[in-house]
Amino acid sequence: MRTDSSPGTLPAREHLPADAAGTPVLDVVIPVYNEEKDLQPCVRRLHDHLTRTFPYPFRITIADNASTDSTPDVARLLESRVPEVRSFRLEQKGRGRALRTVWSASEAPILAYMDVDLSTDLNALLPLVAPLISGHSDLAIGSRLARSSRVVRGAKREFISRSYNLILRGSLQARFSDAQCGFKAIRRDVAQLLLPLVEDTGWFFDTEMLVLAERAGLRIHEVPVDWVDDPDSTVHIAKTATDDLKGVWRVGRALATGSLPLDRLTRPFGDDPRDREIMDVPKGLARQLVGFCVVGGLSTLFYLLLYSGFRQFSGSQTANALALLVSAVANTAANRRLTFGVRGRAGAVRHQAQGLVVFGIGLALTSGSLLALDAATSDPAHATELAVLVAANLAATVLRFLLFRAWVFPDRRGDEEPETRHRVQPPTGPAASPTCPAPGPLPQRPHAPSQNSATTRFRAGEAADGTVGVPPLERSREWGRDATIRLQPVRPHDTDPGDAR
Repeated sequence: MRTDSSPGTLPAREHLPADAAGTPVLDVVIPVYNEEKDLQPCVRRLHDHLTRTFPYPFRITIADNASTDSTPDVARLLESRVPEVRSFRLEQKGRGRALRTVWSASEAPILAYMDVDLSTDLNALLPLVAPLISGHSDLAIGSRLARSSRVVRGAKREFISRSYNLILRGSLQARFSDAQCGFKAIRRDVAQLLLPLVEDTGWFFDTEMLVLAERAGLRIHEVPVDWVDDPDSTVHIAKTATDDLKGVWRVGRALATGSLPLDRLTRPFGDDPRDREIMDVPKGLARQLVGFCVVGGLSTLFYLLLYSGFRQFSGSQTANALALLVSAVANTAANRRLTFGVRGRAGAVRHQAQGLVVFGIGLALTSGSLLALDAATSDPAHATELAVLVAANLAATVLRFLLFRAWVFPDRRGDEEPETRHRVQPPTGPAASPTCPAPGPLPQRPHAPSQNSATTRFRAGEAADGTVGVPPLERSREWGRDATIRLQPVRPHDTDPGDAR
């Protein structure tokens, strides 16, 4: 388990509390540049969709970044005519710059953005932000590359998109499937700490934000989307691809050198279910032994390859010391994360220093074995050297595990008070064994109808339970301290008349 006890800067994720009346729960930003033709129909279509289907207060922010046509005039006109719309003008270009500026100034707890062409089906908007409202996830992205996504676009853009995501997986070890889909959301508390670390102000902004969030251990929720390519898109593919590759190199170098303070984005200890003590599950010794053996086997192969390579230009003692040093650093890092579950950078230097002490013991065992072999025969065969080293490493491995478990990565849960431990009880009662309905034909996917035929809208924290109109203070006393935003359906049949699909 993780042994560092320093809490992260971010609090534990929770369902958003009921906010004061009038505060928007969702702020959807539309970054635009010279979009005088598409801006008004886009905003009105989005506003109509949110009014009919979104059960919380919302706001639409037009982020105009240095448009030279009549886009600012259209944005001001929409702001004056639609209460939930506001406009924001920047004098410098850059989609990333526009998003950072507006998101940093917004008071809404959920921040989202989408492209002005509305290529993504708006029915995915509520599934996008729901995990953020509930506290399940930190960021959410629409994915055009998920298996259940339905995408209409040309072969050229399809090839570029998939190639770019393969580059991210190979170079930055990214595990999210779609970096550049213009359909994303983030919790404001996460954005306040994450955005200052993102340097890019253009199209690479999305990718850099996602890579840093993933490396910091934040949870990214992916939503399969229906997406239709905009043939009139003004994106310059060649320049964007070049800037993205430069950004990949910059971020990769920063991650390799450890210059990014990602530890400020970690959640406090105990927020992760893996930090909890689960009943009826064996203690960590068996799991740690399995993990240690796997890491040890891979480390031994790595060590033997290094030794064989160093042996080509150095003596056996020098080759053994160099190979053991390199493999010991890798072994300590792998065991720290995989075997003993230590996450984050806190204590990493101390763990490596202690690992080097363990390395010294292993070096003494293996070097002593080689000295004994040299004393027994003047010219031992290479295969004999490897066999002696394997035997010595087995002995050193047992000692290494004991030292790692008792000294380098000790289990400190025994120092905690019993009532502070988290125990997960198995579910009981009828809910523990749900029944499955009989199969039948799949209906269409409308939104759940409301109980009344008339449309009823509630602000954040209000529900159809007789508390509408009750003063906030009295209502909060009735609900108690655990009052949360309650999701109520608004209107049936969420079909967007502006969507030809």
